[in-house]
Amino acid sequence: MNAQEVSAQANRLNCLYSDDVCIAVDKPAGRLSVPGRGELAEGSVAQQTRQQWPDTRVVHRLDMATSGVLLFARGATWQGHFSKQFEQRRVDKSYVALVRGRLGQQVGDYGRIDLPLSSDWPNRPRQRVDTENGKPSQTHWRVVAHDPFERWTRLELVPVTGRSHQLRVHLLAIGHPIVGDALYGELGQTSPPSRMMLHARSLGFVHPLSGSRITIDSPLPF
Repeated sequence: MNAQEVSAQANRLNCLYSDDVCIAVDKPAGRLSVPGRGELAEGSVAQQTRQQWPDTRVVHRLDMATSGVLLFARGATWQGHFSKQFEQRRVDKSYVALVRGRLGQQVGDYGRIDLPLSSDWPNRPRQRVDTENGKPSQTHWRVVAHDPFERWTRLELVPVTGRSHQLRVHLLAIGHPIVGDALYGELGQTSPPSRMMLHARSLGFVHPLSGSRITIDSPLPF
């Protein structure tokens, strides 16, 4: 195996699930879900997935800094089916995050963030809380662990809506930005982590052929 083949093998995406209608891969942090502009036009997870499985189509996205379960449909027919499930909020999404400070009093504590969001046009691609013109946005959180020195809290996050940067802006708004999030609140850290500590832990949907509910999990990287 030559150096080019070794590099290609090392960069292969980890397939979490595959059948005749969909493919789920484990998206690495720092990779775009779909092609961007300029120098970001190449190297997206969607492009690499299509190289390995040529019939795949995009049905949703994760932020570039987020890792975890990313689902693709196999062909246009199934793309439409899965897109409708996302639009109708029939897809269950669960994330894990490390956030700054101590949120909640003990493991198992939970809450709901209900703050409308809109684009922060002068500072794109940032989003912001907008109580006048923002779109309704809700996020459920549950405490998984606390750092003994109260530097961070590990949370399970379940978004009810799917706004751009929703989890990141909601957590910032309640005073607990996600660790490593350079776009929202982490620029002043003297020793920032190598990545944003937000991971798409699981994705659940109704399988269009069997009618049964499928849940795909991704192992935690932090």
